[in-house]
Amino acid sequence: MEHKSNQQPQTIDATDKAIGRIASQIAVLLRGKNKPEYQPHLDGGGGVAVINIAKAKFSGVKLKQAEYKRHSGYPGGLVRTKVSEVFAKNPGAVLRRAVWSMLPKNKLRRGMIKRLKIV
Repeated sequence: MEHKSNQQPQTIDATDKAIGRIASQIAVLLRGKNKPEYQPHLDGGGGVAVINIAKAKFSGVKLKQAEYKRHSGYPGGLVRTKVSEVFAKNPGAVLRRAVWSMLPKNKLRRGMIKRLKIV
């Protein structure tokens, strides 16, 4: 079962909602788990459009304390970036990364994340 491009994407308003809660809701929609014909080995989800992501909220002190880590592969190559810095530059990148980590770690993940539009 493949994604039908003639369907309208579902719209989610992120105003005053927690990033993680939005991300888990989006992951379910992208995966197609909300449909009766869901099968885990098929990509049967639909598109999702998110609006007002800059007005999303963080619970606790996550915005100040949480950080993303990546490593260059060289000694001493650990790079840390605070979530607050990423959110200030591009709020959609924080949501996209959260959704990416909630999708299945297989060949279907790239196709699913392509249907996420952050406006």
